[in-house]
This record gives sequence, structure tokens and C-alpha cells, in this order.
Amino acid sequence: MGQRTLEITVISSPLKAAFTISRGAKTSADTIRVTIREGDAVGRGECVPYPRYGETQTGVHAAINALRAQIEGGLSRDALQAEMPAGAARCALDCALWDLEAKQSGLPVWKLAGLPEPKPIETAVTVSLDTADAMAEAARSTPSRLLKLKLGGPEDMERIEAVHAARPDARLIVDGNEGLLPEQFPAIVKRAADLGVVLIEQPFPAGKDEALLRRPGAVSVCADESAHTSAEIQDLSRRYDAVNVKLDKTGGLTEAIRMVQAARDSGLGVLVGCMVGGSLSMAPAVLLAGLADAADLDGPIWLAEDIAHRLTYTDGYISPPERALWG
Repeated sequence: MGQRTLEITVISSPLKAAFTISRGAKTSADTIRVTIREGDAVGRGECVPYPRYGETQTGVHAAINALRAQIEGGLSRDALQAEMPAGAARCALDCALWDLEAKQSGLPVWKLAGLPEPKPIETAVTVSLDTADAMAEAARSTPSRLLKLKLGGPEDMERIEAVHAARPDARLIVDGNEGLLPEQFPAIVKRAADLGVVLIEQPFPAGKDEALLRRPGAVSVCADESAHTSAEIQDLSRRYDAVNVKLDKTGGLTEAIRMVQAARDSGLGVLVGCMVGGSLSMAPAVLLAGLADAADLDGPIWLAEDIAHRLTYTDGYISPPERALWG
């Protein structure tokens, strides 16, 4: 083995169209890419700094660079978990170290991690927050049969009804991103199943979701912004039926696997999700999705231009990453 080196790259990738949720819109995927070289082996990881959690590209770059000496000195993936808190910075490093181990050992990450053998998986495709008519039109042009509707406003019921009318064949995940109106929620829950809704994601702000202790209806409610690591699972199981596991929140694949296992032990369903990012940031989550009930990994679809050896999407299914990409 040779001397380790760490490279950190700041990337901004334009989107094909604005990605709009209840908190606002974005027109680019702003990520941090990490490359760890050791001899002839190269491991890569990528993360999406998320402002909702106080993260910026500048801050994440600085956090990774602050650990440069330890990483280049041979810091292990297990030791990394104690050296850095959960979040985007650790995610990029953790995933790069998984990739490096795979390249050095000649074994794919799924075997090293004890994950199911990868195969194409169905993924939700997001319908960005807009008027009811515009969302219905977007749903018509989306080939996936699992659609994720971004909500957050007085017209939410009309949005769901319009999309269901346009795509009665589709199963719907409705995502409030903490922005659903409490007075509308009972009506949405009551009608959800009749409108093709199979999951309601994070209706209320994290920390202000006590109403879910008495959640009505047959449709499961999923934690997203309330869910970060395995340490929170037991408490979340009192208010939610499922958790959205995102590697940028857990701090990488290592903790994400633990979080899925903890969710299963607590009787919670699992959705493996993503931020808006490219194929390199998505690849580890595609492998993790083999343990999940559903996947929401459409991030690269939104990019105007993606990385080489990018993930492929066909009729709502995403194929496993090539080893030239990751893992």
C-alpha cells in the first residue's frame, strides 16, 4: 500500500428544472466530492450539504479538510464514526472509504457490508411542488408508477386529487417537508388511500409532531426531517410508522445500515431516500435499498449533466452502480 492522499472537490451541477418543496426551490445540485487514493486504489464519495441542517459547501469542505491528517494517516472507517458527527461531511468520507476498501480487496461493497446482491429496484420519482394542474401534467409525463408529490399549502388536497386523476395507475407518496397545514391533515389522511396514497412523509416540523401520537387512518406516516441516526429510532417509533434513511443525514453507509437494522427491530418500515445529487452520491443508497420497503433515489434524474458511468433509470427502475462508478 502507498501513502494515502485526500482530494476535496466542490461541485455545482445545474438542474434540468427547478426542484421545489415547501421550504423553497433550487436550480442546482451543490455537492462535495471526496477522493481517497492509496497506491493504485481510488475510493470516491460524495455528499449534499443541506441548509435545513445548517450545512453549507464551505462548512462541509472545512470539516473534511480538518480531518485530512487523520484520513491520510490511515484512519479507518470504524474510527471515523467517532471522529466526526453524523452529517454530509462524514457521509462523503465514509462512502469513499467503503469504495477504497472494495477496490483494494477486489470485493464489491455489497459483499463487504453483508447487503443483498444488487438488482434493479423501483424508485419513486418526484413531482415538484407547483399548481395542481402543473403537477398533474408532470405526473402524466413521468413513467414511474411510484410518484412522490411535494406538498405544502392550502391547495394540497387539490394537488393530490389532480395527480390521482391524471395517473390513477400510480402509487403516491405525499411529502410535506414539514409544511402541511394541521387543519388539512385529517382530511388528507381520511381520503389518502382512495387517492392512491401509500405513504405520508414528514407532515409537520421536526420536534412539533406530537399530534402524530394520535395519527388516524390506514396510510403509514414516515419520518424524514425528524430522523437522522439509529439513536433516534426508538423515540420515533412512538409517532411514525416508517423512517426515511438518507446517507447525508446518517453520515454515510455505515450508520445507515445500523439505522435500517434499528428500524426493523422497532417494527418500523424503511424508505431509503436521497437529497438532490448525482449518481456518485446516490450509488451507496442504491445498494442499501435492497434492505428497504421502498426507495426514493431519483436525484440524478434532475441533473442536466451527470458523472461518467452514471446510474441508469428505466421505466421507474434504477440499476445498481457499475464498479467504475462506486462500490
